[in-house]
Amino acid sequence: MNRTIQYTITEKDSGLRIEQFLRRRGYSGQNLAEIKRMPKSILVNGVHYYMRQILTAGDILQVIICETKNSEKIPPVEIPLDIIYEDEDIIVINKPAGMPIHPSMNNYYNSLANALAWYYQEQGKPFIFRCCNRLDRDTSGLTVVSKHLVSGSILSTITKNREVHREYLAIVKGSVTPAAGTICAPLARKEGTIIERTVDFEHGEEAITHYRLVKEANGHSLVSLKLETGRTHQIRIHMKYLGFPLIGDYLYNPDMEHMSRQALHSHHMEFAHPITGEWMSFTAPLPADMANIMTDK
Repeated sequence: MNRTIQYTITEKDSGLRIEQFLRRRGYSGQNLAEIKRMPKSILVNGVHYYMRQILTAGDILQVIICETKNSEKIPPVEIPLDIIYEDEDIIVINKPAGMPIHPSMNNYYNSLANALAWYYQEQGKPFIFRCCNRLDRDTSGLTVVSKHLVSGSILSTITKNREVHREYLAIVKGSVTPAAGTICAPLARKEGTIIERTVDFEHGEEAITHYRLVKEANGHSLVSLKLETGRTHQIRIHMKYLGFPLIGDYLYNPDMEHMSRQALHSHHMEFAHPITGEWMSFTAPLPADMANIMTDK
């Protein structure tokens, strides 16, 4: 992807080296090393500068990102995308259930990465896949993908720092009690399997989930969930630990009467834009298979 990012230098940043200024904007050391290798990637007032040169108030700094490579081993496939938002730095997608994020041995041509590779190929743009929040194949909802190395690095950092706020919606059978609370139960890999996780107070990693009952209908409960930690299968295991496993969950509760996949949806997401700093907020409504269960009949 080609992207020119422009900054106007203020008195506060006057006297900084360009590399210092960019590090304060969230650029990683690897970002700076890659940008240095790009031709004439740093301009100040239209003149090529080096990373160690000094900035003064009023300067116009331009960072010119030119990525020409494509992600290898991701064949472009024409698959429809539900794009919620797109700009020069990020793209937010409402992922359907049944779509993996990355290609894998049994899902080489039906992933989100395949669909995006096609989307950008049709625009004549190179594409390197950088997904910042990875949903399970059968979890629907919002996910954000970075469009170049800088936004990717910054989004990765704010994700690790728990500065991306997400709300999930899940459906369980019965009436959830208590109606709100916090589940603190450490998680570890279940012995004898590489996929399943389990609550393990002796060896597990810290895992914290906040939940709240949203609605009851037709013998089921719709639950809002917010995570303090992002462990594998955290919501699915924590709700089972509470006594209310997600319906349709083939691993932890194979109750397929109403759902053929775990009833989990990435509903809402908020974060500071990685380049502009603007606060971004996105919502994806319940997909039809979950909405039908919670519709009063």
